Amino acid sequence: MQPLVDGELEAIYDCIYQPGSKLHGLQRRPLHDPQFCLHWREADGEWYAYVEDLDRRRLAGYTVFNRLVEVDRRTDRHVRSPHSRFAPHYQRRGLASAVYRSVLDAGTCLLSGARQSPGAHGLWNHLARGYESHYVGIAETKRLQYLGREAPPACVLDRLATRRLLLGRDRPLQDFARGVKMELAPGQA
Repeated sequence: MQPLVDGELEAIYDCIYQPGSKLHGLQRRPLHDPQFCLHWREADGEWYAYVEDLDRRRLAGYTVFNRLVEVDRRTDRHVRSPHSRFAPHYQRRGLASAVYRSVLDAGTCLLSGARQSPGAHGLWNHLARGYESHYVGIAETKRLQYLGREAPPACVLDRLATRRLLLGRDRPLQDFARGVKMELAPGQA
């Protein structure tokens, strides 16, 4: 999770409640804790989830589910790469996890970014307890290459093209591989 710029969350929160703003009137979704709600928007194929603290009337943080320019169009239809920013007071409270789970439970698969902070790494490890986790490489052809269920050796894991994949709910690896044209060797699934 990246550090926040001073006033960033306040500015976004103000836009959510400012008539005429592109963030005004966004779809609202509940979260696991009634103190919070999720404001959701889509723009240019990317998804934005803003977490509001209803009790304190402020934004706790947000997650952007980015499209990946590194993958081909076929793969783009199946995956998003999430990046979250939460105020320090709201970190480690399950908010980012709840946002990620809402997308995974809808069947979308998540692909990690090229680098993960220690907090993001912990979040992905936590999510991997409830969702199928695999490792893939992004080839120069923009197609995914299956690397296995276990973390590859450090020399492979440190490459920018090596990513962690979390499969969405009810998305078996074989179906995902078929949808993105990723080859699986016999016995890899």
